[in-house]
Amino acid sequence: MTVESATQPADLGAVEARQLIARKALSPIELAESCIARVEALDHAVNAVVASDFDTLLEDAKQAEDAVMTGAALGPVHGLPFGVKDMIDVKGLPTTFGSEIFRDNIATKDDAIVAAMRRAGAIPLGKTNNPEWSAGGNTRNRVYGVTPNPYDLTRTAAGSSGGSAVALACRYAPLATGSDTGGSLRNPAAYCGVVGFRPSPGVVPGDTRPIALMPLSTSGPMARNVADAALMLSVMARADRNDPFTAVIDGKTQWDPAAFANLPRRDLSSLRIAFTEDYGFAPVEKTVRAHFLKAVKALSPFIGRLEEATPDCDGADRIFSVLRALNFLGRHAMLVDEQPHLVGPNVTDNVAEGRGYSAEDAAAALIAQSGYYRNWQSFFDDHDFIISPAVTISPRPWRELYPTEIDGVATTSYYHWLAMAYASTIAGHPSITIPCGFDANNMPFGLQIVGRRHDDLGVLAVAAEFEAVIAGLSGFAPRPPDFEALKAAPPIAETDGFLSFE
Repeated sequence: MTVESATQPADLGAVEARQLIARKALSPIELAESCIARVEALDHAVNAVVASDFDTLLEDAKQAEDAVMTGAALGPVHGLPFGVKDMIDVKGLPTTFGSEIFRDNIATKDDAIVAAMRRAGAIPLGKTNNPEWSAGGNTRNRVYGVTPNPYDLTRTAAGSSGGSAVALACRYAPLATGSDTGGSLRNPAAYCGVVGFRPSPGVVPGDTRPIALMPLSTSGPMARNVADAALMLSVMARADRNDPFTAVIDGKTQWDPAAFANLPRRDLSSLRIAFTEDYGFAPVEKTVRAHFLKAVKALSPFIGRLEEATPDCDGADRIFSVLRALNFLGRHAMLVDEQPHLVGPNVTDNVAEGRGYSAEDAAAALIAQSGYYRNWQSFFDDHDFIISPAVTISPRPWRELYPTEIDGVATTSYYHWLAMAYASTIAGHPSITIPCGFDANNMPFGLQIVGRRHDDLGVLAVAAEFEAVIAGLSGFAPRPPDFEALKAAPPIAETDGFLSFE
């Protein structure tokens, strides 16, 4: 089998590559070899894939090709390599969580998400980098080092799914896994010019979430375009009673996973869309506000009713701070107590913050979250979607562990700059980030689209419509990083500070 165009197979999107494989016009082996070659050519510069077994990848690709040639039934992502964030297991590869304590931890089985992708025909490319325990929006740890932004190697790729976002931007694979609490899918997607989708709680079951009944964190798909992310979601969304937010009746969920692979058309001119620069509370810098308003102006002719408005987000910072700290306290306190020298500053700070809250603080935060949730439901009585910037700031230097100020105003915590993302996290609404041009610093800008809780299909469908409009707007269409510049760049591992938090 031979690919039908001059494009390198690694540059193909998931939907297109899967169609070519089904037509015997693209060999899964050829695709895997192209992806491996791209990693080998560029990853010295960006350090996105931190563990791999390319021999096994090629063996799996050979089996995928045999299935095509013998006429076997093919899964929806058959033959497609995908990156796996180093927070979940791939059998035989390390799962370090970015933690020195787990530096030598080798997975003995696949995580449920990886197993589902394999059953649907996909092939793990390797593990992608993340901050220690996904704590923070800068992809750095003392196991694998930093993953910089491929558009400017001095700047951050954000996090925590930074390795996945960079791998996608560099065309290592058409798909990658990510997870999101305060924007860990959406922020790196915004900074790297790709797509990150945070689904409603329970759509992608989380059978390893430590506090199962508090769905602050969820896994989701990452890709280079909306249709590819939706295709991946059709596999990730499945019936699993181990997640209490996944309603399973007679072996099925209340949504049809296959619907995600065939997005319906949505008429933007019929929609009521709110836009907000800051949700009324987020510390958004002037550069981001300026580009967002430029994008709103360009998009407005295509939208039925567009008005500046935001849900009532009173108490958002406090709610998120307390609930996030409770999660970290429950999961990581023992690590901090027993091996503090092997735990980084973000995790340590979050555990200390959690210990500073009382049971009364926790109860107040949970009650406040309930009111917050109801405020959002009322807002969506009169609005179909919200659009906003995905991140409060343009990408900063990766040496800055986290922003301590925005436009000269001090931030209140290492995650305060993630407020544009956790605004919707607290309410549990589905949210997607799509590429929307380049800001005044010539860095990728992400447009965030938020819909009603459980309207995941609607969010994806509307995002696809916006994506098509943006592609035709002068100055807003996405473009890949400069691969030749990345090939010529010195190894990022030789840079001072590569393996430290200093």
